[in-house]
Parts: sequence; structure tokens; C-alpha cells
Amino acid sequence: MSVATGVIMLPRTSIGKKVIMAITGLIWVGFVTFHMYGNLKILAGAEYFNAYAEGLRSLGAPIFGHGHLLFVARLVLIFSLLSHIWAAVTLAMQARGARPRNYALKKSVQATFASLYIRWGGIALFFFVLYHLAHLTWGVPGINNHFIPGNPYNNVVMGFSSGPAIVFYYVALIALSLHLYHGVWSMFQTLGLNSKEYSSMIRLLALALAVVVPLGFAIPPLAVVLGIVTL
Repeated sequence: MSVATGVIMLPRTSIGKKVIMAITGLIWVGFVTFHMYGNLKILAGAEYFNAYAEGLRSLGAPIFGHGHLLFVARLVLIFSLLSHIWAAVTLAMQARGARPRNYALKKSVQATFASLYIRWGGIALFFFVLYHLAHLTWGVPGINNHFIPGNPYNNVVMGFSSGPAIVFYYVALIALSLHLYHGVWSMFQTLGLNSKEYSSMIRLLALALAVVVPLGFAIPPLAVVLGIVTL
């Protein structure tokens, strides 16, 4: 079998699907970490935050035109998300098909809470991403009625002036925390980087990301509630 044929066949195997999940998961871990860091810039005020948001459209200049690199990044994120979901769903279907029908006892004692509910958490996060875009990027009427195009500072402040929106956001952050913890650990496992020598370090990294990233995301809404960030 040629190398090209092997590459084409790889996504059809369980190992190939897990590798796809690991690589696409790594892309999204990088994105949410960078996005969290960017969100914290709102603490510097409206002018700075809006300039940062506009500056994202100028990334790669002058090699890339205005907004071009950002558009490419969005395509990569969308493709990664869809690939991640496809791999997760097909792996789950394979596992269900391979499971004996008389399998009565589920060995869930050693499984962590995050691993047991990562699939449901993934579904919740998918729908939250859609809501988040409608809330703070697209300004869909009924979700953020005070949306002003080109003024992300205003959109964040007004978007988190609603109690239900904040509660929904924080619930999603809990799901994100669990997904990060189990996902990062599984990613290193899939890529064969989970040797006993580095096991504790990988666990610590997964835990750090699962705590730091959601907490970072939680700060802007809390700052709005406390009046630290205001119009």
C-alpha cells in the first residue's frame, strides 16, 4: 500500500479518528487560550479593547489584506470543529457497535466525571458557540438588542447586562473546564506523549488549562456586574 493510500485510509480507522480529534482539539485549545487573553483586554477600557478587536483584522499585513488572515483563521477553526465533531460521533458509533448487547455492568468507577460527560459537554459547547456568536459577534435581535457593529466594547458590556446571559455563560464555562481537562489529557495520550515520566506534568498542564482558561473568560462578565467595566 502506498503512502498516499495509507493517508487516505487513516481517517477510516479508530486511531486515525483519534489523531484527528487530537490535532483539531489542539487547534481549539490554542484558540480559546488566545481568545481568553484577548477578552481580558476589555479591562483596559473601550478605546484599547476596540483597537485590539480591529487590529485582529490587520493581522499579517502587509502580506495579507485587511481581514484576509482572520478569514483564513475562521475557516481553519470551522473545519477543525466539524472534523472534531465528525471524529467524535463516528468513534462513538463504532464503540457502540462493538459493545456486546449483554454488557450489563458499566465500568465507570475509574472513569473521571469529565470523561463520562465529555460527549454531552461537547454538544453543549457546540450550541454555546452558536449562541456566543449570535450574542456578541452577529448581534441577533432578541439575543443582544443593544448590539452596535464595530463596537465590541459596547456589545460585551450590554451583552452581559442580562442576568440569564451571565448564568448561561458561566454554565458553559463549567462544560469548557471539563472538556479541556479530559481533552488535553486524551490528546497527549493519542499522540503517544503520555509516558510515566511526564504523566504528572501532563495532568498538571491539563488541570491548569481547565482552571485558568475558564476563570479568564469569567472575569469580563464579572467586571461588568461589579461596575469595573462600564459604558
